[in-house]
Amino acid sequence: MIRSELLQVLAKENPDLRAEDVERAVDAFFEEISQRLVDGGRVELRGFGAFSTRHRESRQGRNPRTGESVDVPEKRVPYFKPGKEMRARLNVS
Repeated sequence: MIRSELLQVLAKENPDLRAEDVERAVDAFFEEISQRLVDGGRVELRGFGAFSTRHRESRQGRNPRTGESVDVPEKRVPYFKPGKEMRARLNVS
């Protein structure tokens, strides 16, 4: 699902809200998650999962075109861990 599809579904399920209101709510939701991760925090949505960041050390990489060695700097990357209920829904036998 892409963002525009999410907006359409939410607008259809909430006909009392204007499209602009739905879009503002979705924007605020994603912005708050992003800002919390930038600040080094963690976001937990019960029954869905948790967003956090992980630290990656600097390393030596390779340019796939030339094979030349390149330095890859250390960085933080986003990480999502699905919750127990999400894992159960995904692994129904």
